[in-house]
Amino acid sequence: MKNFAELISKLDSTNKTTLKVEALTEYFRVADDRDKVWAIAILSHRRPPRPVNTTLLRTWASELANIPLWLFEDSYHIVGDLAETIALVIPVSETNSEKSLTQYLLEIIELKSKTEEEKKQYLFENWTELNYYERFVFSKLITGSFRIGVSQKLMTRALAKATNVDEDILAYKLMGNWDPARITFTQLILEENEEDYLSKPYPFYLAYAIENEVDALGDVRDWTAEHKWDGIRSQVIIRNDELFVWSRGEELVTDKYPEFRAFIDAIPNGTVLDGEILPFPEGEIGTFNDLQTRIGRKTVSKSLLEKTPVILKAYDVLEWEGKDIREIAYAERRIILEKLYSEISSEYPAGRFPLHLSETISFTHWDEVAAERERAREERSEGLMLKRLDSPYLVGRKKGDWWKWKVAPLTIDAVLTYAMRGHGRRTNLFTDYTFGLWDEEKKELVTFAKAYSGLTDAEFRKVDAWIKKNTLERFGPVRSVVPHHVFEIAFEGVAESKRHKSGVATRFPRILRWRQDKKIEEANTIEDLKGLIQ
Repeated sequence: MKNFAELISKLDSTNKTTLKVEALTEYFRVADDRDKVWAIAILSHRRPPRPVNTTLLRTWASELANIPLWLFEDSYHIVGDLAETIALVIPVSETNSEKSLTQYLLEIIELKSKTEEEKKQYLFENWTELNYYERFVFSKLITGSFRIGVSQKLMTRALAKATNVDEDILAYKLMGNWDPARITFTQLILEENEEDYLSKPYPFYLAYAIENEVDALGDVRDWTAEHKWDGIRSQVIIRNDELFVWSRGEELVTDKYPEFRAFIDAIPNGTVLDGEILPFPEGEIGTFNDLQTRIGRKTVSKSLLEKTPVILKAYDVLEWEGKDIREIAYAERRIILEKLYSEISSEYPAGRFPLHLSETISFTHWDEVAAERERAREERSEGLMLKRLDSPYLVGRKKGDWWKWKVAPLTIDAVLTYAMRGHGRRTNLFTDYTFGLWDEEKKELVTFAKAYSGLTDAEFRKVDAWIKKNTLERFGPVRSVVPHHVFEIAFEGVAESKRHKSGVATRFPRILRWRQDKKIEEANTIEDLKGLIQ
């Protein structure tokens, strides 16, 4: 644990990528192999489930620190991180733990089945025996949240330097559903594991947003376009008469989409498709709000399958006849995909099979591309994907060959109604806002969205100062404020929702600008928002 805590201390003390890579590389060179596996798991979001709920953690930490719970809660809202608050309020220990990172993780896994009294005793013993950074890391592991400003890509880069294994190969090795409690460092990183290949997906290739004028990409004839679908990016794998469905977040979700079992008989073994899982109610592409009724369900009922079926909108093939074909040109991969789709379509009734093709669109001028982008919402898409015809399928987010060109966001003017403190460097500022729109019939503001990005640091400080002087009520960390300020809110989509008080759900809301030129009476209404639903 000592070495891992020192690593976190180094990572936490710098914003420089080179220094973070150096710290990670050194750790992977000197740490025990079992600890290396757990470090990789933690930094790639494979943490054990939380064994103690946060209410108990806050209560027990305040008890051990001998401070009232309200003072701990106030401290927590100022600090903004529970593990850091615990590490700060519990009396300092000068000792270092002799236990390894692996031992702590295995104990935490076992802790989940213990009684509350046993959990409390375990936490008290360890909190008092650890120094500040060890206690911080230990508490992070207990909470099940471990965000420390290190991406998996950064960790993989350091691991490549420490092991001399190619970075892209490592990215592939770390994909999939491996268990850090069962796999060794040699098996995970240094060996080829034939038995792991069956279900393993490929690292996803991600696009950057268009930064300049689209015609700066060069000759339009070198490019093709397709609509950017708003669903769940996924890979569907057919190998050895078995089906595996992976989300971009490296979650195996095969059981969530039983419709795709039909692929086993229709798609040949040794095939990996890249595409988007989309809701398809009543034979049409639905909204992301429709898809949310399927996300997170432990079981998918027959009625839900009938109400919100899904399809895979395929736009690439990464493996064909058991061979990795990511290196061949995109145009050649599309020929394979389109031939496969054509053969399947000839065997199944139109619209009755859950595999659909994301059609490519060719143009003779960039103005035509721009015009197609403006049609995006009619097609239930977010805009366009632009792909160079000769591009290979790369690993991660790379500039040059794939670009996303999203349609301009929808916007509406709303009134600030509630505020919470932010996180990280904004923990001392009220930067997380809730907004309302007018209900014309009731003559009152109805909340419809939350947003915490879009203003400059100077604007956030100015709004924060105003909030502190114009608070109406406090509800724990939340403050209701005098309705006074209007903000233009941007979002990608809007749909009806029974789960929201306003009856409407927005997709990716964020602040576009502070409308200091508008009075609250000029803000939009709920009906205006509903009018944007297509």
